[in-house]
Amino acid sequence: MRITGGQAARRILKVPKGLDVRPTPDLVKQAVFNSLGERVVGARVLELFAGSGALSLECLSRGAAAVLCVEKSHRHADFIRHNAVGAGYELILEVRTQDVFPALNQLAASGRQFDLILADPPYGEKNVGRRSTSLAQQLLDNPHLPQLLAPGARFVLGHTKRDTLEVPPAWVEVKLLKHGDTLMRFFERPVAVAP
Repeated sequence: MRITGGQAARRILKVPKGLDVRPTPDLVKQAVFNSLGERVVGARVLELFAGSGALSLECLSRGAAAVLCVEKSHRHADFIRHNAVGAGYELILEVRTQDVFPALNQLAASGRQFDLILADPPYGEKNVGRRSTSLAQQLLDNPHLPQLLAPGARFVLGHTKRDTLEVPPAWVEVKLLKHGDTLMRFFERPVAVAP
């Protein structure tokens, strides 16, 4: 596991052992960040289900201004902090050790906004003939998440292709990347049309 581009490119990241974390593969990360391009530079970033913090550190390496990681596991949060110190980003990377959904509520209530929100949560199960109950679907359905996007900002969501998601009206999909079993979907808030 490594940072794929920017100032800290090729830096190896420490990842918790075991099956608790499924880091976003380097090829998928590269495709996502190639698609985002200059959008990352100077961005305020929120990473949900941060795991190893690899997406956050990738953002900082590519010029993001500041990152907030939300990760429920204290052990994983410690890995994120360790990797941030190793890459020299400890002053601009904040880690909240908390469940994602209460964190979304609190961040929205405090008026925080981000230019880029990234989430590659644990995968859901195959959902033929029923609506998905996965964490990815719960994020799309969450009423607080759209409030956290600054005007023109993007929400990038990873999920497995066997997990069929329903996109609510709060989101407009602007891009889809496929890599093996992984889908990375890029969303924006709909543009309000003047009456």
